[in-house]
Amino acid sequence: MCMMRKSIPIALLVMAAVFFGVSSCATAPNKPLVPGELRLLSVVVPEKDTIKLHLPFTVNLSFEADGKPEVRAACFTLSGDGPHCSKVTYVDYGSPGTILVEVRTKNPGSRLLEGYVLYLRDGKVEPTNAVSTYLPLIAK
Repeated sequence: MCMMRKSIPIALLVMAAVFFGVSSCATAPNKPLVPGELRLLSVVVPEKDTIKLHLPFTVNLSFEADGKPEVRAACFTLSGDGPHCSKVTYVDYGSPGTILVEVRTKNPGSRLLEGYVLYLRDGKVEPTNAVSTYLPLIAK
């Protein structure tokens, strides 16, 4: 019985150490960009509450990049439907940079919007990492 009482606090300490160790990785800074890399940071839909079925809406992607890689297209998946790639309408290579693109919805309902960008790196088209946001119920 005495051995069991000691093992519970030790187990709790081990679990706490593992939890704090894992959670500290989430706050660690991103690894440095490799030459020519474009990395997405976030996605924002300014018109989120007014999206209508089949009508275009603007999506803002923020990014960091090594240099000014040529952006070819932005591709989006809406709750598993897609990916559908669209022409990028605007790129600002600020710090962070901004990519604007118009997207259309085809199915009503709540949707997870996930996107990535295709860009030119070392003469090849490469995909970036993906970023996502939730959209409210889309009206018909």
